[in-house]
Amino acid sequence: MELRVFLVDDLVTMRSLIEDLLSTIGGLRLVATTNGEGEAKLWLDDHRGAWDLAIVDLVLDQGSGMGVIQHAKAVHPAGRIVVFSAFATPGIQAHCRRLGADAVFDKTQTRDFVIWLQAERRRP
Repeated sequence: MELRVFLVDDLVTMRSLIEDLLSTIGGLRLVATTNGEGEAKLWLDDHRGAWDLAIVDLVLDQGSGMGVIQHAKAVHPAGRIVVFSAFATPGIQAHCRRLGADAVFDKTQTRDFVIWLQAERRRP
């Protein structure tokens, strides 16, 4: 089964890298990208249930990924949310999980992030 991925990151280069990563892993199809909290929330409201996995950065052009996590979980509780951010300190990780994130990775943990994505792809 192919997972539909919604990506929220403000850096064009990072979005491109993650898109390449998803295609390399396989079984993960990027359905939309946004670069700010407001835009992400609008997309989530207009596309309830149209995604299986959200990849969220915490620092965005406008707003914060934390607001995106909370909103995504509210509009699609079955959706899985992973944070991939350069600011994922232990305290931030715990807070993201309380908001509804299923996993949190610092961008230095790319290998662990890839392993997690591969496992998600195989989840029933």
